[in-house]
Amino acid sequence: MKTIIEDTRQKEEKHREKNRQWSEDGIRVFRNKLIVGDYCLPPTISVDTKQNISEIAANICGSLKERKRFLRECKKAKDIDCKLVFLIEDKRYQSIDDLFGKKVWILSEPKRSITGDQLAVAMVTMAERYGVKFMFCDPKDTAQMVYEILTEGRTEGSGNNGE
Repeated sequence: MKTIIEDTRQKEEKHREKNRQWSEDGIRVFRNKLIVGDYCLPPTISVDTKQNISEIAANICGSLKERKRFLRECKKAKDIDCKLVFLIEDKRYQSIDDLFGKKVWILSEPKRSITGDQLAVAMVTMAERYGVKFMFCDPKDTAQMVYEILTEGRTEGSGNNGE
């Protein structure tokens, strides 16, 4: 299904006819605040950086509130056909496979840990279900990696797992 993003400052009641036509044409309208303009196409790729493995563990295996928020983000990306890449800034890991046999602390719950096996399986499941990608990098390489992912569509290399 095709998607158009409509700025949330657009008054819905004044644009019903456009939205009806789009709906009939199989185009879904997703409302979100835009920096400029009233309508745009969704991005094709987006990067969400995580400060370390503990942050992504909190997103995926932390509190119910955090897990729901994370899932909503993944679902939205899938719904608008956007490749969402989670870039985890943690030089201890190169790929999801490196998590096996490790203990991972959950950032938002300092006294709680999970096994790396649990986290790895959850990440692979998320990748399969929502089309998200998990990549890893040394924090000193983050700026370059983000740039390459966004400009070149690069989603292979360090941490080539989760697709």
